[in-house]
Amino acid sequence: MTKRTFMTEKGPRSVGPYSTATIYNGFVFVSGMGPIDPNTNKVIASSVEEQARTMFTNVKTVLEELGSSMNDVLKVTLYLKDIQDFALVNQIYKEFFDKDYPARTTLQAGKLPLDFSMEVDVIAAYKEK
Repeated sequence: MTKRTFMTEKGPRSVGPYSTATIYNGFVFVSGMGPIDPNTNKVIASSVEEQARTMFTNVKTVLEELGSSMNDVLKVTLYLKDIQDFALVNQIYKEFFDKDYPARTTLQAGKLPLDFSMEVDVIAAYKEK
């Protein structure tokens, strides 16, 4: 098995020295994604719902760029600056996943990169082409 890294051309660019995703042994590990507009690479300043929608859209974009999808996601780790946003983010989360939801951990994080209000990383099943 060979480890392969991936840099997105359609999603937001990394804000540090790391790849957008790593592919290994039938899995894709997507790096943390925040509410960044992929056109400007700037954090969006809007409602919690719109930030969550942007964040999950970024993950979806990267997975689709790799030939995968949100239906292939096995594990989600969600970091919220304010745990009070949990219910609002859950409503948006349901827009991106079918009823067979992936396993998930949600944490309140003290400080996130670029002062994100939220960030998510995922692990998905991956089939090499």
